Amino acid sequence: MCDTCGCSSDLEQMSGAEQVKARSNRLRGTLAGELLEDTPVFSDDAGVILKFHGVYQQDDRDLRKEARKLGRAKHHMMMIRTRIPGGIVSPDAYLAHDRIAGAWGNGTLRVTTRQDLQLHGVLKGDLRRAIRAINDALLTTLGGCGDQERNIMCCPAPWSDRLHREINATLAALVTGLTPTTRAYSEIWLDGDLAASNQPDPPDTLYGERYLPRKFKTAIAIAGDNCVDIYANDLGLVAHETDAGALAGFDLLVGGGLGRTANKPNTWPAVAQPLGYVQPEQVVEAARAVVSVQHDYGDRSDRRHARLKYLIADRGIDWFRGEVASRLPFELEPSRRLHWRSAEDHLGWHEQGDGNHCYGLFVENGRIHDTETSGLRSALREVVETLRVELRLTPQQNILFTNLTDDGRGVFTAILDRWGVARSESLPSAIRHSMACPAYPTCGLAVAESERAMPSLIREIALVQRDAGVEDERISYRMTGCPNGCTRPYLGDVGFVGTTLGKYDLFLGGDFEGTRLNELYMHNVKLEEIPRLLRGPLFEYASSRLAGEGFGDWCRRQDISMLAERHALVEVTA
Repeated sequence: MCDTCGCSSDLEQMSGAEQVKARSNRLRGTLAGELLEDTPVFSDDAGVILKFHGVYQQDDRDLRKEARKLGRAKHHMMMIRTRIPGGIVSPDAYLAHDRIAGAWGNGTLRVTTRQDLQLHGVLKGDLRRAIRAINDALLTTLGGCGDQERNIMCCPAPWSDRLHREINATLAALVTGLTPTTRAYSEIWLDGDLAASNQPDPPDTLYGERYLPRKFKTAIAIAGDNCVDIYANDLGLVAHETDAGALAGFDLLVGGGLGRTANKPNTWPAVAQPLGYVQPEQVVEAARAVVSVQHDYGDRSDRRHARLKYLIADRGIDWFRGEVASRLPFELEPSRRLHWRSAEDHLGWHEQGDGNHCYGLFVENGRIHDTETSGLRSALREVVETLRVELRLTPQQNILFTNLTDDGRGVFTAILDRWGVARSESLPSAIRHSMACPAYPTCGLAVAESERAMPSLIREIALVQRDAGVEDERISYRMTGCPNGCTRPYLGDVGFVGTTLGKYDLFLGGDFEGTRLNELYMHNVKLEEIPRLLRGPLFEYASSRLAGEGFGDWCRRQDISMLAERHALVEVTA
C-alpha cells in the first residue's frame, strides 16, 4: 500500500477507521470545520480523528432511557485525556485541569491507570477553549488516544539519584521520538485556521499517512519493581542499573496487551515477551524499530486483530525479532534474566534522598471530586496553590506529592485533615490495592458498572479478608465494566470483568507483581455474590499458604478449576 497518499487499490479492503485515517490529511480531517458548526457532536469520521487529538465523544448513558422516552437526542459530551509522560504534573498544569473541570467539565478530574489526567463532561462548544488551556499549561492532549503511541508510563518515584535522572531523560527522548510530526494539532486547537499556511508538515518517517493499525502502549520499569505493569504493554523497557548507580541499559519486552472482545475466542489478553537488550543510547532507535514493524505488518483489516500481540502470535517472536533487528544499525544483545521483588504503590511518606519528602495519597479509582464526607478536590487545589508541589500520577491511579520540606509536610497534613481526606496509611489493604475503570455512565463500551460498584464491593471484601485473618496481605483487586483491560484485571490476584449489567466474570491466580495472567474462576456471577464466592478461597489461603506466598500464587498452586470444585461452587448462568 502507498503510505504517502493512502490511494492504494486495496484501501477499500481496509477497516473503516483505516480509510478515515488515510484520507485525513495528517489528522486534520473535517475537525476545523465541524468545530464551527452549532452541533453537539462531531460526525463519525471526525470522531475517529478526534481520538488522535486526545478526545473521545461520549454521552451520559444514565440519561439515554429518559431521552428516548421523551424523543430527545442523547446528551453528548467529550472526554479529554491529557498525555502526561511518566505522570509528572507541574503545579500550573494541575491547577489548569482543576479550573477546566469546574468551568467546562463535570466538576471532577480522573487519574488514569496510564498516568494521564482525564476530564469528563466537556461540551463540544467548550472543547477548543479547554484544550487551549491545557496547552497553555505546557501539556498536550495529542497522543492521549488514537492509533499511535499513547502516554509513555514510567515509575513515578521522585528519587533524586542518578538512575532515576537518567531514566527520566530517556523518557523525554522517547516522547520526542515517538510523537507524530503533524502540524494539524496546533492548527486546529491553538493557532487557528491560518496557521502555517505556507509551512507544510515535516515528513513523518515513523507514522506516515496511516499511523498505526491500533493503539500502541509503552512503559518503563526499573528491574525489580514492576509498579507500571510492564507486561501489559506493547513495548516494555526494563531499566538496569550499574554498580555505580548509573543506567546500564534496557531489556525490551514486546507484545503485551489485555483487551479482548466478549465471545470472540480469537481475541485474548497477553503478556509481553523478551525481545533483547540495548544500551541506553540505543533505546529510542530500538523503540522506533518495534513501532515501525507494527506499522508495516499489523492487521489493518480487522481492528480486533490489530494489536502487536496478534502480529507476534501469528508470525512468531523469532520472526519479529529478526524484522526489528533488520532495521537497526546495531545488534540486539541477549535478554537479561528478570527478577521482580515488588510492585510498589508508593503510598505514604518517603524520603526523596535530597532532604525533601514525598507523600503518596490513595485516590479511590482515580476520581478527584468533593463529596459530603471528603473535600478531596478542594484539598488538592489548596495543597498545590499553597505549597506549589509537583505531582506524580501513579499507575494505580494515585498521586504522589513531591518536594515537601519539613515545614511543608506539616502544612500538607493539616490541609488534608481540614478537608476530611483519609490518609493512605489508614486504609484496609484490600481497598489500597483496588482499581476500577469509569464504565457507566460515560464509557460507551461498558456493559456493567465498575467505578460506581467497586467502593461498596471492595469494602465487603476487606471484611472477608479481616475475618479470614489476612487483612494485611497485599492482594490486588481490579474491576472493569467490559472485557477490555483498562485497569489490567487479567494481571491482578483477583479480576472482575463485566459481562452484563450486574454480572461479572471472576478471575483468580495472577500475582501481585503483575508477571502472569490470571484464570477464569467463575463465569457471569452476580455482583452481590462475589464476596461470598471469595470467602472460601481466602479462608483456605489463610490456613494453608506457604511462608511468604501471595494469594494469587496460592490460587495457582491449588489449580483454579480444582479450587472451584473444592468449594462446591456452581456456575451461575445468565
